[in-house]
Amino acid sequence: MDLRLDGKNALVTGGTRGIGRAVSLELARAGCNVVACYRGNQEAAARLETDLAETPGKHSVIQADVADPAAVERLVDECRGRLGSLDVLVHNAGSISHVPVGKLGLDQWRAVVDSNLTAFYLLVNKSLDLFGECASVVGVGSKVALVGVPLRSHYTAAKAGMIGLTRSLCKELGPRGVRVNLVAPGIIDTDQAAGLSPQMREKYRSMTAVGRLGEAGDVAGAVLFLASDLSRFVTGETINVDGGM
Repeated sequence: MDLRLDGKNALVTGGTRGIGRAVSLELARAGCNVVACYRGNQEAAARLETDLAETPGKHSVIQADVADPAAVERLVDECRGRLGSLDVLVHNAGSISHVPVGKLGLDQWRAVVDSNLTAFYLLVNKSLDLFGECASVVGVGSKVALVGVPLRSHYTAAKAGMIGLTRSLCKELGPRGVRVNLVAPGIIDTDQAAGLSPQMREKYRSMTAVGRLGEAGDVAGAVLFLASDLSRFVTGETINVDGGM
């Protein structure tokens, strides 16, 4: 057993920036044919297309807002037409906002929950006929699901829901040979962390056991492990990728 995934087919949502970009490239370098989707950043999509073109395999970058059920169905149909099957499904897409609960409107609640949690369910639901034996589903959750963060009650609830969904799906799909796991990143040094003040960056660094912020590649490495045969007896788990926070 090793970390090679030669000839496997993978779908990565939110796959053109930050953690998703790192996951898309990691899977492609491991031998996967990768379909990555994005919501709206054309520049990031073009950069990923260029990088994937330098990696052997059949790769595509597709626009799709996974908060829209019709868009999820179209995305899965694209995978069916381009790849024929799915061995790896990584749900990384998801929106976030910072709103006091007293000012949190239902539309804002639904937008965050739909893109993170509901999309996870929809992607699995629509992809069932594409999963071969030994397929691996990986959700990208968050450390906040277990600790909570002010102003993010909707986001925390959605990520906590992904933990429960992962546990149930692993039991339901396990008899088919499909594994379902979650990675839960801590503070990762992506564009979302770019606005942190030097004081906040130092605070978060000091909270980790390893003394640094995480990198997108740290999360991608955990996803690669869960996608590979090295984790063939791992399912229903949430793996914290947080540097020991």
